[in-house]
Amino acid sequence: MQNQIPDSETLLERITIDPEIAHGKPVVRGLRYPVEFILELLSAGMTPQEILQDYDDLEEADIYAALAYAARVTRIKQIIPLTN
Repeated sequence: MQNQIPDSETLLERITIDPEIAHGKPVVRGLRYPVEFILELLSAGMTPQEILQDYDDLEEADIYAALAYAARVTRIKQIIPLTN
């Protein structure tokens, strides 16, 4: 049976930013796992279960926290394309 996933506000509390950890990048629970690392693993095709097997100090909610953070960061009003 899978654990119940907390709401996004609770998930976002798992994301911390500290200039002394990972050069100030957002990380999961103060660990040295930047949000971008978790997202890269997911985008490469790893499942949350595979990530948890490889990184035993992560929790299922940490994976969802990284996704919730990415969703929050991408909530912008307008995207202006870069021109060359």
